Amino acid sequence: MRLLLINPNTTAAITDKVVAMAHTVAAPSTELVAVTGRFGAAYVASRAAYAIAAHAALDAWAETPGPFDAVVLACFGDPGLDALRELSPVPVVGMAEASIQSACQLGGRFGIVTGGERWAPMLREFVAVRGLSTRLACIHTVAPTGADIARDPDGSLSVLATACAHAVDGGADAVILGGAGLAGLATRLSQRVPVPLIDGVAAAVGQAEALARLGASKSRIGSFAMPPPVDSVGLCAGLAAQLAGRSPA
Repeated sequence: MRLLLINPNTTAAITDKVVAMAHTVAAPSTELVAVTGRFGAAYVASRAAYAIAAHAALDAWAETPGPFDAVVLACFGDPGLDALRELSPVPVVGMAEASIQSACQLGGRFGIVTGGERWAPMLREFVAVRGLSTRLACIHTVAPTGADIARDPDGSLSVLATACAHAVDGGADAVILGGAGLAGLATRLSQRVPVPLIDGVAAAVGQAEALARLGASKSRIGSFAMPPPVDSVGLCAGLAAQLAGRSPA
């Protein structure tokens, strides 16, 4: 099995962190191919950066030679997720959606802890679009951004543990550590939090492998069927070819 891991921001160190975490949970026979966004923000922490990251995710997917059995969008908030599902012939799994689905299987209501205050309203909207607002207990953001946490995970454990405790107090039966920069910290915090902690990378990789094994074909009708061919200007060659209904050269 081959999985494509897409980090749609431009920080290669975050990609390395995602890959390291993915290797700890993927099957030994699973090959992981990772790619970092060619353009955009160093770390997604605003609506503007999120919009650019969606394009960067499509660009990375179209320019990375396959074939792959599934795709993991390794950015919490899943920028470009539905667009990738529209174009990709194989399953596409986002960190945020996979984490939320896992949390819903572990309890009645879930909480999200992440870095960067602007993420709170963005994530509420993401959860609402998925029809799961009634399952969301709370979102707690911490002052360090995901990038800050990735640079200093040891120094971030205390503030994250406190935020997780607040989420539990707010009614969360499971807590999601949101963000690629937080990959691997759920294990380190698990003894300090009395409910399940969910690592987004672990959830996404596990679900991607499961969907690949199902071997389900891509929908040929409906909103996730391949879109009608369209000409474009200024896109990378691979993405332009995909939108035009051609195989990339």
